[in-house]
Amino acid sequence: MRVGRGLRAFEKTTPTIDELLKKPIRELGLKLEGSPLERFVNQLYRELERKGVKRFRPLCYLSTEWGCPSGEPIIAIPFYLANPELAHLEAEMDDLEDARQIMMYLRHEAGHAFNYAYELYRTSEWRDLFGPFRRPYREDYRPVPFSRRYVRHIAGWYAQKHPDEDFAETFAVWLTPRLKWRERYRGWGAMTKLRYVNRMAKNLGLVDPVRTRGDKDEPIEEIDDTVAEYYRDATRSERLPVDLPLENDLSDIFKATKKKRGIRPAADLLRENRKAIIDKVTYWTGMQRPLVKNVIRSIEMKVAEQGLVAEVKAEREYLVEVTAYATTLAMNYLTRGKFVQP
Repeated sequence: MRVGRGLRAFEKTTPTIDELLKKPIRELGLKLEGSPLERFVNQLYRELERKGVKRFRPLCYLSTEWGCPSGEPIIAIPFYLANPELAHLEAEMDDLEDARQIMMYLRHEAGHAFNYAYELYRTSEWRDLFGPFRRPYREDYRPVPFSRRYVRHIAGWYAQKHPDEDFAETFAVWLTPRLKWRERYRGWGAMTKLRYVNRMAKNLGLVDPVRTRGDKDEPIEEIDDTVAEYYRDATRSERLPVDLPLENDLSDIFKATKKKRGIRPAADLLRENRKAIIDKVTYWTGMQRPLVKNVIRSIEMKVAEQGLVAEVKAEREYLVEVTAYATTLAMNYLTRGKFVQP
């Protein structure tokens, strides 16, 4: 989930950021303890305690991205969240997680870790509810929007991606404070899964995990790449913006003329609201976030190339229409395999 603006962000660095870019990640001296992340990890532990899960405290460590190595009861957290300057750089390069999202990801990864710590995935009841743990992962999975067989937590109907993700998402919903999952999911097929998580938590709350330790995947202490190299590699692996014939549609949306007062470049409006649009299109369509980002970037580029402008007083209407337009493109792709039909 990285690098939305590419290496252009390196052109506007401060001296402090410039020094960080030159350093190997393993030499940054980053630690979770005492960093801005520590309070979030402590909040996760408090939430587990309040739910009666008293013997399970997954180890958290810094790595390149969010994750829980398969079968390992530990949680990887992106290193840039442990340092304010790196977080600022990440915000320039990509979408920086806010406090709400950090806790959502922590609860989700805690679900994986709980599953592995007590080896629930090995039981027949788990398989009957969630499916085979060894089912191959598919990055291009096509979810069924609004299915009530699954909870809703991370954007993109993520519980439908894999049985392991289904459990992690169910655990995260169950753990979220003040969610009132019994009311929210009353009558849903997902309720059976939520009750299972609730029962397992009660049964295992005072039981030591079967596995208390795990092997870390890409801990920062082992990463020789500099920060700059890390972002350059991420940029090279990112998909290029999709080339779509959008000119006529976009000129219908942004009809204002440059002769009017109270106008500004439409590309600026879209750029300022990029993250919010991407968040909503990803959440409601289930399309993979990197592809949604590239669709929005393509729209921005076309709008800039055409020199389209937006009336300041009508900005809300423009954003609603662009979001609806991008959602339609995404659903075309998901259902027909193409953004625009010939």
